[in-house]
Amino acid sequence: MSRPRPVEHDDPLEDFDRRRTTLLGTTKDVLVAGDGPGVIVMPEMPGISPQLARFARWVRDVGFTVYMPSLFGRDGAVPQAAEGREVMQRACVSAEFRAFAGQGSSPVTAWLRSLAALAHSECGGPGVGAVGMCFTGNFALTMMLEQAVIAPVLCQPSLPLDDPAALEIAPDELGEVAERLEREDLTVLAYRFSGDRFCRAQRFRAYADALGERFFPRVLPDSSANTTSLAPFFADVVASPHSVVTAHLIDEEGEPTVAARDEILAFLRRRLTGCAA
Repeated sequence: MSRPRPVEHDDPLEDFDRRRTTLLGTTKDVLVAGDGPGVIVMPEMPGISPQLARFARWVRDVGFTVYMPSLFGRDGAVPQAAEGREVMQRACVSAEFRAFAGQGSSPVTAWLRSLAALAHSECGGPGVGAVGMCFTGNFALTMMLEQAVIAPVLCQPSLPLDDPAALEIAPDELGEVAERLEREDLTVLAYRFSGDRFCRAQRFRAYADALGERFFPRVLPDSSANTTSLAPFFADVVASPHSVVTAHLIDEEGEPTVAARDEILAFLRRRLTGCAA
């Protein structure tokens, strides 16, 4: 893998191709890089941070074409506290997202499913991967309504914000996904820290109840989270271990967060290329 860049400063993202992409009548920027099967890497709050770009480069460097849609915030910016709060507040009332319990699946997931289909048509292979984080964590599951998506990863899925035991997906869609997982022998990886304020144990139990043995949860101890040099948004707003493979990852050999990253990369390679390593 390429040497990671410093994450303390804004990332120019110059090694990604910025594409204006219109799907279902809606146009969004998508940052694309790499070769090989497609993987959709969705941003966490408050946007495409330097740490998220670092993770996307790790995915690219092991042989995938990364599609990183810009859904909110300033692309490449270090997450600031006040700006991050504003981004989050806007997203919570946006028609594209369903941030609270009882509202069903977020409408933006239809656009993301179309992006997955586009990635598959451009990159080929057996299908595409989808990695959601935080606000977009559950989107990787909903995207399985698109047949091209065969490798879903849910990192600290945080919606709905007001009910720790609820899932941000319409019940009929959840049933359809569960049936597909069983029918096609597919699995879902999911990650959280034990003390995460936004993705609690109740949510993982709800996923396990709905998906059974197709759901593979990973719960990391809080002691394995990075707590130094955090961007202001994560230090002041998130204020708990949260982002397993981005802000709270400790990029050192032997660290549980690096092991989680490597497990995700191996999962993508196994599902999308047939290679185990």
